[in-house]
Amino acid sequence: MGKLEETAHDEVTLDPTDWEEIRNLGHRMIDDMMDHLRNIRREPSWREIPVETKEFLKGNIPQTPQDIAEIYDEFKKHIFPYPSGNIHPRFWAWVQGTGTPFGALAEMLAATMNPNTAIGEHSAMYVEAQVLDWCKEMMGYPKTSSGILVSGGSMANITALMVARNHQTEIDIRELGITAAKGRMTLYCSTETHSCIEKAAEVMGIGSGAVRKIGVDENYRIDLNELVAAIESDIAAGNTPFCIVGNAGTVNTGAIDPLDDLLSVSRKHNLWFHIDGAFGALAKLVPEFARELKAIEEADSVAFDLHKWMYMPFEVGCVLIKDAGAHRKAFAVEANYLLNHERGLAAGPDPMGNYGLELSRGFKALKVWMSLKEHGVQKYAAAIHQNIAQAFYLGELIAKEENLELLAPVSMNVVCFRYRRDGLSAEQLNRLNKEIVMTLQEKGIASPSSTILNGRYAIRVANTNHRSRKTDFEILVSESARIGDEIPD
Repeated sequence: MGKLEETAHDEVTLDPTDWEEIRNLGHRMIDDMMDHLRNIRREPSWREIPVETKEFLKGNIPQTPQDIAEIYDEFKKHIFPYPSGNIHPRFWAWVQGTGTPFGALAEMLAATMNPNTAIGEHSAMYVEAQVLDWCKEMMGYPKTSSGILVSGGSMANITALMVARNHQTEIDIRELGITAAKGRMTLYCSTETHSCIEKAAEVMGIGSGAVRKIGVDENYRIDLNELVAAIESDIAAGNTPFCIVGNAGTVNTGAIDPLDDLLSVSRKHNLWFHIDGAFGALAKLVPEFARELKAIEEADSVAFDLHKWMYMPFEVGCVLIKDAGAHRKAFAVEANYLLNHERGLAAGPDPMGNYGLELSRGFKALKVWMSLKEHGVQKYAAAIHQNIAQAFYLGELIAKEENLELLAPVSMNVVCFRYRRDGLSAEQLNRLNKEIVMTLQEKGIASPSSTILNGRYAIRVANTNHRSRKTDFEILVSESARIGDEIPD
């Protein structure tokens, strides 16, 4: 490398030259944040982004400094007014949590500390360990199990499945690769399982064709007879079945697979039992669902999102692995630049890089730690219970509305319904209901999402919103019916 040219400039820092200026702007930002959250019900659930803003956000990279107050004004004009809306009380699209004011402040504190929670002797490492212990307590896992905080359910699931893949074979997959396994490695889940399982199979090298998608019953729960037949067929063909994935709340309808039965099948065939509980696993905190979800305690691993039904700011998911040794063995590497020492900064806990794919890891645990202390787990359980009760209430409202119908049983916090009109074909009904969803969103009335169930377009409400009230669901039903009535054939 050549010698750098010397310059006459002063050494550069990115700290402000006027600390009072940024302090005052920070106070203004916090005031604006809290006013916005306090008055969020007065806002539309969603608003369209104007062309002017889209053009502004195509601008070239800044070459010279800009006044920070001007930057914030640009944010308030072009970015702040046009969110997805998941902090709004009538947002039920996909499955996205609502966040909290204190959680937002925790994120600010985490960014100020700015630690990398991958390695080292510093407080963030111990906060994450405590949060993981709390997650184990919520799921009924022993303290001897392991886990890691990740970006969300997709990373949580792939982490668990990588451990399962490596643990369930007699060869060293990490060194030899999957081609050394006996036959094709196969895993099993229902047709209602989230697409991230298929992506995980592709990333792990077993291929999406190794994911045996098992049919479901009328309640969208996995068909056990078909599952057993698929496993036995693969064994007979010389393949290597290694994992069953059970759903604790399917993404489409919120259905819970017969987890106790899946556990029994996995033990009979010596398979890893993983539970994708992206949002539904946390219903375990609600007494009415504790028995149905008790098999989580016996599963080999479970994945769930704290930014969904724990209402934490994005992003933070969690995966727990019963066998801590298998977890570490799947990811640990030795590197000269990552050595542990007896004392100093390089002492401390076992590096988290030994338990996952990432070496750069933000301080996700702080917002969880502070929020659980703010509210306590019993209040979170009450909020989850409330969301479920609201979903059943919505189901009752739909049943009473002449031109609306449920398209799937309400089993937890997801409600799928549609507007119906005599004389319309299936295709016409699908187009009509799609128009209802887009109109609800464009007018800022409410933000449900959609799905397709047995070829029928469904208006889908996934309720992980601590701000929603019964009146919000009454508005959704009345407006869905009104809009449907106004749309011509």
